[in-house]
Amino acid sequence: MKRSIKLFGLLALGAAVAACDVTPEEENEEELITTLRITFTETGTSNTVSAVFQDLDGDGGDAATLTNPTFAANTTYSATIEVLNESETPAEDITAEVEEEGAEHQFFFELSSGTGITTEYTDDDGSGNPVGLSFNLTTTDAGTGTMIVTLRHEPNKSASGVSGGDITNAGGETDIEVTFDVTVQ
Repeated sequence: MKRSIKLFGLLALGAAVAACDVTPEEENEEELITTLRITFTETGTSNTVSAVFQDLDGDGGDAATLTNPTFAANTTYSATIEVLNESETPAEDITAEVEEEGAEHQFFFELSSGTGITTEYTDDDGSGNPVGLSFNLTTTDAGTGTMIVTLRHEPNKSASGVSGGDITNAGGETDIEVTFDVTVQ
């Protein structure tokens, strides 16, 4: 009888240990974004303008470099965004992941007054909500100002104004935010 109690006790202990050996769920880690490149192509031409943020060593360390865009007045551009991690070789193209997880991402474009610029999304996440990897940018009169480009992870796309590009009620977490000085001439 003692032997069966000991055996039962060992089995119960083994089952308890096995039940406690739970492998933690793997989290979807944020990637390092070292480069944000926006290419603007003037409608009806092959003329391009670039806006580039590059910080190859990530936060801290060396300062980031910026290429600020200069646009022609009274012109429309089609724009595409590329997001990279160039700290790896070869560089990791994060753009495809943002597109694939479009329902969980959205770019926002905040323009200061005086830029004479408006933007309009030209892509969506499959549910009719914008992503912002492609958009149109239209200039009016000459001016200068800033354009803040923000990529939000898990924004509330149904919140007031968000689908129209207003970041105010978006919530979520910022994956990257870059301020470009823009000139329209």
